[in-house]
Amino acid sequence: MRIALVSEGTYPYAMGGVSIWCEQLIRGIPDYRWEVVALTVDGTEKPVFTPPDNLDRVHSVPLWGARPGRLGGGDRPGAAFTESYEVFLRALVTPLETTRSDQGAVSRSLFLLALRGLYEYAADGGDLSAALVSNEALGMMLDAWRELRVEQSVPAPTVADAIQAAWLMEHMLRPLSAPVVQADIVHSSMNGLSTLVGMAAKWRNGTPLVMSEHGIYLRERYISYLNDDASHAVRVLALSFFRSLAGAAYLITDVLAPHSAYNRRWQLHNGADPDRMWTMYNGVEPAEFPAATSEPTVPTISFMGRIDPLKDLHTLIRAFAIVRKEIPAARLRIFGGTPAVNRIYHESCEKLINDLGLEGAAVLEGRIGNAVDAYHAGSIVALTSISEGFPYTVVEAMACGRPTVCTNVGGVAEAVGETGIVVAPRDHAAVAEACIKLLKDNDLRFNLGYAARQRVLEHFTLSQSLQMYRNVYEGLATPLRAAEPPQHLRGPVQGRVPAPRDPHTAVKSFTAGLYGGRQ
Repeated sequence: MRIALVSEGTYPYAMGGVSIWCEQLIRGIPDYRWEVVALTVDGTEKPVFTPPDNLDRVHSVPLWGARPGRLGGGDRPGAAFTESYEVFLRALVTPLETTRSDQGAVSRSLFLLALRGLYEYAADGGDLSAALVSNEALGMMLDAWRELRVEQSVPAPTVADAIQAAWLMEHMLRPLSAPVVQADIVHSSMNGLSTLVGMAAKWRNGTPLVMSEHGIYLRERYISYLNDDASHAVRVLALSFFRSLAGAAYLITDVLAPHSAYNRRWQLHNGADPDRMWTMYNGVEPAEFPAATSEPTVPTISFMGRIDPLKDLHTLIRAFAIVRKEIPAARLRIFGGTPAVNRIYHESCEKLINDLGLEGAAVLEGRIGNAVDAYHAGSIVALTSISEGFPYTVVEAMACGRPTVCTNVGGVAEAVGETGIVVAPRDHAAVAEACIKLLKDNDLRFNLGYAARQRVLEHFTLSQSLQMYRNVYEGLATPLRAAEPPQHLRGPVQGRVPAPRDPHTAVKSFTAGLYGGRQ
């Protein structure tokens, strides 16, 4: 079987949870042949993973390289473009009454139809990039804005707004003009722009589509645009594009594989079909994450992950300042690399450490060769993200026998269950209270650590995860079963992991001595 795996800004050019998942999937199913379609910045990125033997090709689709020519220049694109583009613009500009499911379904269908029209324009030899930034397209965008705009409390969109929005659309729709991938199945590692690759393959060849969603792509776009310096009109149009694209992807995908029940609920809210959805948790290889046999000499909080605003390290650092007042010997060790685009955020973390007088006690230690060393370096492991899917760092820390303090985002509470403490995001006082509780109570800490590893062994092993994906692929690839969901996935996958009774007070049932004291 030939699987095309689609990524955006991740595998094989960047580290992170999605990249680890891609690597696990390719190496873990060695009897399949794989191809990776990577949406990149400009195509000059260098791989950070050694390609597995069964990975035949990595094809880069640069999104943010040079513009295709002068904005507003070129020939008129003609009716084959303008008819689809008019539907596309109306779907973005017209406000969607989300409380009406029938209206939402119609809007998603029309947007998907418009995307197909734009794809066919490119497939028939049209220059889609040039068309999107042509004078005619700019005029159509301004007309749609002015005719359909209902919010009069903000300035009317300008020509400059139309130019910026057209520039964004040209870059984001480039996958529709890329060579169509040839495979038995296209598997998108996330929603959003990567799904355009699968749509083109389905329209050209009828290729079945699978989509996994680690974090919630749309939610993270909302977060990223909070502080964007674009005008109000451009931000609204961009977010409307991402919302419409997410809904269209849910509509066309054959199998949706959310990585948590939280993701599943979000997808259902945005129009996904429950009959095509199976919750499939990430897994780790327990032998690669052995249980720690000792603790650091001083009470230590460990963090493992990239330095990124979504990880909200400011909350963790502020929490640690409170911990230090209660436990003066405590340390905070932050492990993980910093992407180039996050250098300013890295500097802000260092500044906050200095401002709070935590120099030497809280340290950003950079990338570490073996993640196990980072987990073993802490008495507990903390994750204070504002957005997650089903994070590997939590499951890996649990496999290492470390109790966790985490924020209640994405599938975190589903992973932790009752083996750690889960608190509200951005609440540094609650994070501090949980850390102090675990650092001061040895029996509780040891018991939860033991329970955490047992939970991983029971529910979150790599072999379990890989078998579920193999079942999905084989179900879709069998012609007689292609028209209906793979029956063998019903039941065991959905809800197979017991949810915590109360993630905010998850430690209550794990009192001292529950698992025989220290382990």
